Amino acid sequence: METESQVPRSAADGRPLTRRDFLAGSLGAGGLLAAGSLLPAHGSGRRSTAGRVRPAAASLSESKPKRGGTLIAGLSGGTSSDTVDPLNPLNETDYARVYQLYDSLVAFNRDAHPVLALAEEITPNSDATVWTVRLRSGVEFHNGKPLTADDVIYTFQQILNPKAPAAGASAISFVDAKGLKKVDTLTLKVPCTQPFATFSETMPLYYYSIIPTDFDPKKPVGTGPFKFESFTPGVASKFTRNDNYWMTGLPYLDAVVIDDYSDETSQVNALLAGDVDVVNLLSAPSIASVRSGGAEIVISDGGGWTPFTMRVDKAPFSDVRVRQAFRLIVNRKEMMDVVFLGNGTLGNDVFGIFDPEYDHALPQRHQDLDQAKHLLKKAGHEGLSIQIVTGNIAQGIVSEAEVFAEQARGAGVTVSLKQVTSTDFFGPDYLKWVFAQDFWGYYGYLPQVGFATLPASPYNETHWDDPHYIHLYDEALATVDSAKRTEIAHEMQTIDYDSGGYIIPFFPPLIDGHTTKVQGVHPARVGRPLFNYDFKNFWFS
Repeated sequence: METESQVPRSAADGRPLTRRDFLAGSLGAGGLLAAGSLLPAHGSGRRSTAGRVRPAAASLSESKPKRGGTLIAGLSGGTSSDTVDPLNPLNETDYARVYQLYDSLVAFNRDAHPVLALAEEITPNSDATVWTVRLRSGVEFHNGKPLTADDVIYTFQQILNPKAPAAGASAISFVDAKGLKKVDTLTLKVPCTQPFATFSETMPLYYYSIIPTDFDPKKPVGTGPFKFESFTPGVASKFTRNDNYWMTGLPYLDAVVIDDYSDETSQVNALLAGDVDVVNLLSAPSIASVRSGGAEIVISDGGGWTPFTMRVDKAPFSDVRVRQAFRLIVNRKEMMDVVFLGNGTLGNDVFGIFDPEYDHALPQRHQDLDQAKHLLKKAGHEGLSIQIVTGNIAQGIVSEAEVFAEQARGAGVTVSLKQVTSTDFFGPDYLKWVFAQDFWGYYGYLPQVGFATLPASPYNETHWDDPHYIHLYDEALATVDSAKRTEIAHEMQTIDYDSGGYIIPFFPPLIDGHTTKVQGVHPARVGRPLFNYDFKNFWFS
């Protein structure tokens, strides 16, 4: 079963759409707009182009879906600080709840391409300083209130509240919250303080779910496929079918229950015992046991990433030579083979691998223990001993740390593991660890920068603060010419590659499990399990 939002878009000649195709319909008097504009699906009177983004709509798959049943999802990555706040999700079970309760203006399809969702049309002016958003009609919140431009304005203002900015604020900081203007019931103008060429590309991220003007976090209401019923942080949550969901015929399930699991062994045992229907974030060793137990495995080569994080403001990583040495310690293919049995995509210490602005020309970094030793000696850290903070926050994370520790011995570095729970990892010390790991889903390169590598980023775990890098970022967002913006992004990526605080050995596969009775589960490149927890498209055979 697929919705149109999940079908890979293609150009008129049948090839996958590139960003240039995506922008092709955005030509104005000033030339090609490099912002990733989302054009109207219908009714605009404009000539159809290959770059037009189609609206999401349900369609039939190879087998006929059935309605009914309660899906029990056994998910890892939750903590006692779990939330149903759509503007400040932090961990995996938070993301899973967001996708059940809420929708965004734009979504990702399975190839991680942006497609229209609550928005029927998103278009910029000639220099991307003002964006016009037209909402689809007939969308209702769970309480029966119709979706209007007022709700979108309210959502953006809540995100950008200067007294309590939400997690997504930094990446859309150029939006002028005070200048947001309602044109009519379904249309609004989004003014920006400077050209914001990546506005529409940023909207698919889960930090931008639309909430109503009377939103109550204790009784959360969205436009999503399921309605809130109950929630106990760190334990379980339940959602029931939204009979008035805007995607015709969806969801198929009557209800979804999300149960928090603290470890992968418990997840697999519950799946094979029939206590849960789907599980997330499995590691490669679980593949054989799940399949031999009669359940199914879905492997996705996603654009998510599980980096090693080095705080550049703390010794020893305040010395760029140590950061360079640590990157050279890693045998990336060996690590990927050990942790994921060869599944995944080799990384090169730069995120956003599916973005057309990703610089594939950077030389692939390989292990060089002699050079690593040389750099450490020059930095005065020969024979270094260091601790890495790890935990079961994502599939394979602890195994990655173990492999790194083993490989580091070859450079004379002793690495000890401090394994903590997910609750502790994402607790008060999150973003303070000197050397640790993390897990990200897929974002485009520049949107990811907004979340991770600026001083004002909400998750600047490496404490990166490079004035030239910041200048380039501002310049990139103000550049509407795609070729010029790509050049700027490549310069930023060279800085990431040479001196940043991340080690990205590979882009891990997503390994999800489900019972044979669960249908509608497909691979996806979005970097989050179960195609962004797409339970609205699941059904029982």
